[in-house]
Amino acid sequence: MERPGRRRSFSRPHRSVEMRDRQAERQMMAEFLGSVRAGDGRAVVVRGEPGVGKSALLDYLVESASGCRLARAAGVESEMELAYAGLHQLLASMVHRLDGLPGPQRDALQTAFGLSDGPAPDRFLVGLATLSLLAEVAEDHPLVCVVDDEQWLDRASSQVLGFVARRLVAEPVGVVFATRAATDDLAGLPEVVMEGLEDADARDLLQASLSGPLDAQVANRLIADAAGNPLALLELPRGLTPAELAGGFALPNAMPLPSRIEASFRRRLDDLPEETRRLLLVAAAEPIGDPVLVWRAAERLGLPADAAAPAAEAGLLEVGAHVWFRHPLVRSAAYRSTSVQSRQEAHRALADVTDPVADPDRRAWHLAHAASGPDESVAAELERSADRARARGGMAAAAAFLDRAVRLTSDPIQRAERALAAAQASFQAGAFDAALGLLTVAEAGRLDDFERARVELLRGHIAFAAGRFSDAPGLLLAAAEQLENYDLQLARETYLHAWAAAVGAGHLAADGILLSICHAVRTLPPDSDTGDPQPLVVLLEGLATLIAEGRAASTPALLLAARMFASGDRSVEEMLRWGWLAAAVSIAVWDDDGRLAIAEQTVRTVRESGALAQLPVILTVLGTAALLSGDFSRAAAAIAEGDTIAAATGSMVVPHVALRLLALQGKEAEASAMIAATIEQAGEQSITAANAYWAAALLHNGCGRYAEAAAAAQQASSNTFEPWISTWALPDLVEAAVRAGDIALAQDAFERLTETTQPSGTDWALGIEARSRALLSDGAVADKLYQESIERLSRTELRPELARSQLVYGEWLRRAGRRTDARDQLRSAHELFEAIGMDAFAERARRELAATGERLGRRDETTSGELTAQEALIAQLARDGLSNPEIGARLFLSARTVKYHLAKVFTKLGITSRAQLDQVLPGPGQ
Repeated sequence: MERPGRRRSFSRPHRSVEMRDRQAERQMMAEFLGSVRAGDGRAVVVRGEPGVGKSALLDYLVESASGCRLARAAGVESEMELAYAGLHQLLASMVHRLDGLPGPQRDALQTAFGLSDGPAPDRFLVGLATLSLLAEVAEDHPLVCVVDDEQWLDRASSQVLGFVARRLVAEPVGVVFATRAATDDLAGLPEVVMEGLEDADARDLLQASLSGPLDAQVANRLIADAAGNPLALLELPRGLTPAELAGGFALPNAMPLPSRIEASFRRRLDDLPEETRRLLLVAAAEPIGDPVLVWRAAERLGLPADAAAPAAEAGLLEVGAHVWFRHPLVRSAAYRSTSVQSRQEAHRALADVTDPVADPDRRAWHLAHAASGPDESVAAELERSADRARARGGMAAAAAFLDRAVRLTSDPIQRAERALAAAQASFQAGAFDAALGLLTVAEAGRLDDFERARVELLRGHIAFAAGRFSDAPGLLLAAAEQLENYDLQLARETYLHAWAAAVGAGHLAADGILLSICHAVRTLPPDSDTGDPQPLVVLLEGLATLIAEGRAASTPALLLAARMFASGDRSVEEMLRWGWLAAAVSIAVWDDDGRLAIAEQTVRTVRESGALAQLPVILTVLGTAALLSGDFSRAAAAIAEGDTIAAATGSMVVPHVALRLLALQGKEAEASAMIAATIEQAGEQSITAANAYWAAALLHNGCGRYAEAAAAAQQASSNTFEPWISTWALPDLVEAAVRAGDIALAQDAFERLTETTQPSGTDWALGIEARSRALLSDGAVADKLYQESIERLSRTELRPELARSQLVYGEWLRRAGRRTDARDQLRSAHELFEAIGMDAFAERARRELAATGERLGRRDETTSGELTAQEALIAQLARDGLSNPEIGARLFLSARTVKYHLAKVFTKLGITSRAQLDQVLPGPGQ
């Protein structure tokens, strides 16, 4: 069974780690080790140019890590395309403990390493499994993981290790990376930036490296050129003769420092025997440092067993339990200083001695580098390697294999097909520019019409993912129209993507593009299935009709689609693809039965499938559904979990739910600041800004600032093409405009509202409509409408809306002089607002009650307010019965970190056990 790397323990040959100066860096390493030994997880990035001493600092750390278990890995440039190779190298000595992990995590890591078959694992699940494994191993002894040359790790390993490094909290685990430049995968981690040596230390090192006299002017020049780089100080003098060192003056050299160091190594290589140089080339081309493979390849090339001796004597290469180059620049010099033909011969020899069963991917990679021209057999091997990489979740590796396969393919039809497959893999790996380049290669070949449609489809997906929102809808529309003749199901899915892209783009989309998409959808042939209509078909047709004809015509189809998704009969794939949209549609058509059921089912499906990167989007819908029910603790938990996952996955979460929660809670300062910042960042005409304006309307209505509420609600409801916020903000606009005395504005908003509520006919819709109509009515008509609103909303779970109807009815009764009746309504509203946590609305009800002659005290805050968002979420999950490992799996934390946070929770709440959480945490509606 294939593995991305042989099981091995990477270690350098023993060498002195005596360092000159570096007091600050050594102190930071000592503090790092102290924290790890004390049980506090730490991560640090050691960054600096080649030769500046990063590896020496890591060696110093390793020799100082007494009492700690060590794990080491090093990136190798030629191994960058092998998915999870670096991670396997680091964890090789720990894989025997995989059985101790939770099943999904164990399966994900085994699949990633090629140790078992299974669906491609989500990379964040692989990251969580790695975190759990490191935490388990560290239970015995503190664990220090050292990763050198991180810039050459394969992308999958780099992403996982960066993920793990950010999640170390209460585990006795430390991870140190050495890298040449800052990378996205390690962004935000603490850094040690290594600069050149101070002048005095540089002079001492330079003098100690020479046995003969050194002219002062030459020394000054060398020190200036080296800029304190220790390796440069050791290597640059080797390019000068003893006479030049003693009395000459070296000419200036304009080459960059790393290139000059590598050139110095090349000159030293040139002095070696030819057989030694050929052996060095083989060692440089073999990425895993396996001496057996190197010697077997050397034997195939006819190289003698003593060929390594001159390189060892020169201090360039050591071959023992591992093949070790003095520095990566020696490896690159040994590889680049030879001819193309020589490199091909070395790779061919390595391919011949690499086990095709144990290491088929590495063998295919060597064969690719050995090929002197197009080679179909090697291209086919690379395709198979790409398939294996996909199965392990290594999309970047799959893209690299396929890209190389394209170069080795001569047949124009097959070349175009492989280029299209490589572009798809590059897109999935997030390499958008590479994907576009491969699409150009594919188009230059011989594609049929269906494949050209797939090219357009991929261009549309790339445009949307890359943030080119103005381009994406048109590209997806063109692709969908072409796909109609070949794959109607795929065409429908593409139209749905195009619709979502156009709505999401808002004002950035081309004029009329949304209508064009909807008109194209409505000309599609009917579903050929003779059975029940497919939910995708119903959903798509409903959304197209919504834009083309309005609410009245579209609501039946949208309600049907929502109820089809709420039934629980949908497949995992359907829920993963469209569950979030179905849940949002359910809310848009006032479907109280489906709004929470679909969201809960989709969240459950996403979690069980391991598609964790999708969770933030559906958690936003779940949070919205929870707000509608008045379950603020659940909404806050959805926000905290979404933020946690987004931080772990690097995805972006728009603060839709957080804005509305703060507004409904009446946290004026906090909500106002977030609203202003969101609008400024998103732009006035964006959907995100519309959501912020709706939150502002909620906040101002709660505080009784009706003119400001009306202005904000107008902004929120101004985009009539946007089917969600523009509808949800209308009841707030009616209430605020009536209270502000702008009856014409309120009447217009009400008429727009009834276009959505009448077709729906649910108690939610008609309850909101009755309240809004009552606000515009007088006398017995208004009285009857208020009572109808309360009666209808009482049959739903929409407690905030029920309380708001009771509030406005109580206000109307007080103004009508019916103080006793008013008190009943206002008291019920006040109690419900306080139970929910809608403080501004509760204060508004309290003021009205005071106007009737009744006095109420103010609500006391609970101690749970002291908890951070993450602590509150962990506490709620523990209260609900989840174990520490289960909570950790939910939040991308180790079980030990969960235990650490729970201890803080217990201290803050003044309790001693999980059993007491029920007594101190608010439940739904409390």
